[in-house]
Amino acid sequence: MGKPKAPKVKYIPAPPPPTTVKTPTQSLRTQIELAKISGEQNRLNMETGANLDRINEEFYTGQDIRRYRARGAEERLLAQTKGSEDRATLGVKGKEERQTQAQLLAGQERQIGLRGQEERQTQAQLLAGQERQIGLRGQEERLTVAETGSQTRQTQAQLLAGQERQIGLRGTEERATTRVRGEEQRAGIREAGSETRQTALQQEAFRRYKENRDFQQSRSAYRA
Repeated sequence: MGKPKAPKVKYIPAPPPPTTVKTPTQSLRTQIELAKISGEQNRLNMETGANLDRINEEFYTGQDIRRYRARGAEERLLAQTKGSEDRATLGVKGKEERQTQAQLLAGQERQIGLRGQEERQTQAQLLAGQERQIGLRGQEERLTVAETGSQTRQTQAQLLAGQERQIGLRGTEERATTRVRGEEQRAGIREAGSETRQTALQQEAFRRYKENRDFQQSRSAYRA
């Protein structure tokens, strides 16, 4: 027996496509109304965005003005503080100079008084020696008196020199202490001004960051 033939398959042709008839419906009118509403909403959104932009511009402009005013006030305050400190330093310097001059004058007056007293005492000793002593005894006593006066004057000169050195060292120490105190006060004022400015800048930066963040969040929420 031979191999059987394959069966033939007949395909049924597809039916013709249906004819589309345009018929006005409620859906078309709804789409038109929705388009109008959408356009109106877009217009309102644009107006609202423009108003927000104007408000933000006015706000940041006011921020810049307030920042410039604060910077000017700080600069004026620093200038006033510097002037006050300079005047105080000049006052201390003048007072120190007057005290030093007064001490020098007082030292000179003491030296003159001691010199006169020493001269009067020496003269009195010489006169007393001349009256008490005659001949060699008087001459010996006069030499002794002269030696005593010389030793006394040298001792007094050494005491005065030591006092003058002490006065000079005391004045130098007081002036150095005054200068160090003034420098410390000025450094404290500068440090306080720097800390105040840094704190103000940090507060301003944080406030601007917070306002910007709130603005971005509000815009994101509005867009959503």
